[in-house]
Amino acid sequence: MASWQEFQRQAPELAEAAQRVMDAYKHKVLATLRKDGSPRVSGTEVERKDGELWLGSMGGAVKAHDLRRDPRMAIHVTSVFNDDPAAWEGDVKLAGRAMEITDPDEFAAAGQTEPGSHLFRVDVGEVVWTRVEDDELVIRSWHEGVGEREFRRK
Repeated sequence: MASWQEFQRQAPELAEAAQRVMDAYKHKVLATLRKDGSPRVSGTEVERKDGELWLGSMGGAVKAHDLRRDPRMAIHVTSVFNDDPAAWEGDVKLAGRAMEITDPDEFAAAGQTEPGSHLFRVDVGEVVWTRVEDDELVIRSWHEGVGEREFRRK
């Protein structure tokens, strides 16, 4: 898995587009895995700081328990769609692993002050940006170990 900074280094244009969509919408959808392996989706906020991607959670939240048990996760950010497909900013999906920060010094250095809350650093395995360009659906992706690719569909 790669840090956000490593992803940016490998795919700078895609990283810039992903950041633009992610920054425009505060709330994202986080997918985690329940104990029985079935999916769970939760609202979340994501922060980029010091070249890393971070997730926080209130103490005792089920999404935090899911991530402690199985760190695999995905985040989806979609932009507002209007009547003009060409004006759509697209959506961003990323997948990876969320590793909990339990060291008190790291926790404090990240600016976490809420007692009992959770902090996770996201290691990125894939990022996908989907949008419409002219009359084509454009899917641009980066996968760790593979690099960047683009698909177009009419």
